[in-house]
Amino acid sequence: MSSPSKHRSKKQSKFKRLMHKRLPISKWLPEYNSSKAVADLIAGITVGLTVIPQALAYATLAGLEPQYGLYSSFVGCFIYIIFGSCKDITLGPTALLALMTHQQILGRNTDYAILLCFLSGVVQLAMGILHLGVLIDFISVPVTVGFTSATSVIIAVSQLKGLLGLQFESGGFLDTLKKVITNIPKARVEDSTLGISCIVILLLMRKIKDINLSPSRKGLKKTLWLLSTSRNAVIVVLCSVAAFILKQYQLTPFKLTGKVKEGLPSFKLPPFSTEYGGKNVTFIEMCSDLGSSIVLVPIIAVLGNVAIAKAFASGDSIDATQELITISFANIFGSFVGAMPITGSFSRSAVNHASGVATQFGSIYTGALVLLALSLLTPYFYYIPKAALAAVIICAVIFMIEYEVVKPMWRSRRADLVPAFATFALCLAIGVELGILAGVAVNVLLLLYPSARPQLDSEVITNGSGFSYLMVTVGNSLYFPGVEYIRQYVERVAKKQGGCSMPVVIDCRYVLGADFTAAKGMCSLSNSLSSRGQPLILLSPRASVASVFRNAGSSVVVVLTNSELDTTLQNITGQIPLLVVNGQEKRQTPPPNYESLRVDDDVTEIVITDEKNTTPLLNRNGNKPRSNEVNNT
Repeated sequence: MSSPSKHRSKKQSKFKRLMHKRLPISKWLPEYNSSKAVADLIAGITVGLTVIPQALAYATLAGLEPQYGLYSSFVGCFIYIIFGSCKDITLGPTALLALMTHQQILGRNTDYAILLCFLSGVVQLAMGILHLGVLIDFISVPVTVGFTSATSVIIAVSQLKGLLGLQFESGGFLDTLKKVITNIPKARVEDSTLGISCIVILLLMRKIKDINLSPSRKGLKKTLWLLSTSRNAVIVVLCSVAAFILKQYQLTPFKLTGKVKEGLPSFKLPPFSTEYGGKNVTFIEMCSDLGSSIVLVPIIAVLGNVAIAKAFASGDSIDATQELITISFANIFGSFVGAMPITGSFSRSAVNHASGVATQFGSIYTGALVLLALSLLTPYFYYIPKAALAAVIICAVIFMIEYEVVKPMWRSRRADLVPAFATFALCLAIGVELGILAGVAVNVLLLLYPSARPQLDSEVITNGSGFSYLMVTVGNSLYFPGVEYIRQYVERVAKKQGGCSMPVVIDCRYVLGADFTAAKGMCSLSNSLSSRGQPLILLSPRASVASVFRNAGSSVVVVLTNSELDTTLQNITGQIPLLVVNGQEKRQTPPPNYESLRVDDDVTEIVITDEKNTTPLLNRNGNKPRSNEVNNT
């Protein structure tokens, strides 16, 4: 009997593990020191310089005013310090969720984006509590590749309007592409020149961190790395300064972002009703308008966040449930300050990792920098050229097009290209939400196909006891989609190879599962074969499979081993295995030579061949072989 002190210690240890799991800050905070603080400060400020221009750009992509991007960028930082399990992840707006948000507020107002953020958090919290992170497993890598690549193309094309200084309304990828091509003659030279120049400079700055320098020039290498990492902020600041100077001379060659609301957002409840188009819209009507995005947006957000966590986990296991709960809190509380849906950003997380972040505390500096920008810098956001923001977005998303995975996918399993290309094409044609649903459906069909058309092999086997039978090997589970296919195959080979007389044995060693329909189907097959003198036997099924057949009331004969199979064949066919002893060598007597010819459905004619069986049935002493000399191998 354990002592009370041991029981109390065990309880405390369990509580401590739970605290470390659900409140990761309780694990790393006691070990925090000055060196980690310096590393977090550098990383946090570096990420902050990246998130501010991206937040402004993604808000524009979502069809919102620029300040909403900043509203969405600080709450997640503070939440992740407490609940986050991966030190490298930074939460905030992303291009993918911005695009999905834009599709929901098109023709509506901002309240829909804020409500979508709140509802996404609620759905994610429910998934976390109910441990429904398994739903994410249904979105395979090929579907994810097709989805992210398609959204990258959609985002890049949508930014051509701002990059070229065009003005038009569009809905969907194909409509946008058509209108861009149609309106190219109306492109503004100044905006086009600025936008294309920004893209070229951003791509060059992205590469300068990879320049090989001697170890003695460590200072220059760090400077180039910092310049490359903060390239978005550098470009936006330089373009804004240029636009400000030109404005002083009454010149406005570029389309500017315009007035951005000053100050911090007010803390209030998300909008559970709204008004637009001269009518009041209730909460139920808003949810109806948002439709499937209420479920798809949070699932996509969690999928991206878990993928990022795995990428930076360095082999450690990732608690998907904890990440679900963390993102849910970030979205729920973010909606109280006017945020749009957020998740982990791969580009900013990569910057955070490369900056040498030590703990999740680095996010506090990123959040503080965003709040500082909202408090002091919003008047200057007026001068940011739209072409510069479009260039920032395009340079961020073009590297999300995962064309490099096509080649290894082709080499490993070509069927995986079907859901990948189906998702890619359908996302472009009918929208990202329906596209990913269709991609998942195609993937599920590919998973179900082996159940409907399992691999089947057949061969005639003569075992060591001289029994000949037709062996049919099933290479997959026995489930209802494939029952009829298996039945037709077995009946066909039973006639063709088994000569309508040979016993049929189905090898179930590779069958992982079965259902009631399969059990009844096999019973029907057994009756059909037995009616023409061909018994059906199931060989070596798993215990779970045998249980299905037994509990379904199936009359199919089930044997577990080869020795049982020999005995069963002997009992069913009435044949006796005979042996001939030649000195000390034992040799099996072959089965009698005959051919079965089917005359009609009811009469079977046995024709004895002229070939004589030269094998003696008696041994050299003229005695019949004894029963204990039967070869049971």
